This record gives sequence, C-alpha cells and structure tokens, in this order.
Amino acid sequence: MGEMEVAIFSMIMAPFILFVIFVAPIWVILHYRGKRKLEEGMSEDDALRVRELVNQAEKMRERIRNLENLLDAEHGDWRKSQHR
Repeated sequence: MGEMEVAIFSMIMAPFILFVIFVAPIWVILHYRGKRKLEEGMSEDDALRVRELVNQAEKMRERIRNLENLLDAEHGDWRKSQHR
C-alpha cells in the first residue's frame, strides 16, 4: 500500500475503533436494559397513570354523550350539518 492508502485507511479505522471501544458497548448495555424493563412490565406508577387516564376517558365519553343528547334535543339536525 502507498502512503495515500495508509492515510485513508487510518482515517477510516480511527473512528471505527473509537466506535467499537466506546459507543458499541454502551449501546448494547442500554439496549438490553431497555428490553429487560419492557419484559418486567409496568411499574406501579405507570399502572396508576393508566388507570387515571382510563377514568378521564370515561368521564369525557359521558360528557360528550350528554352534549350530543342536548344538541339532539335542541337542534335535531346538527349531525347533518356536520357531514357537509
């Protein structure tokens, strides 16, 4: 190899070696830590938050149902005007 090829090879290998030594191990560790957490399931805080969101969704559903009933009573054709 000539000096030019050696210089190009060095320029390519230096970042590759740094990646393999520093970035790849951290990447692998974080990847498998994340997989393990997913396999463990939700934490108690996550489960509580999901229950709160479900309760809020149920309340919103009931409010929407009440609003639709009011609109049906006052303006029976409001649904038709929505689809135009």
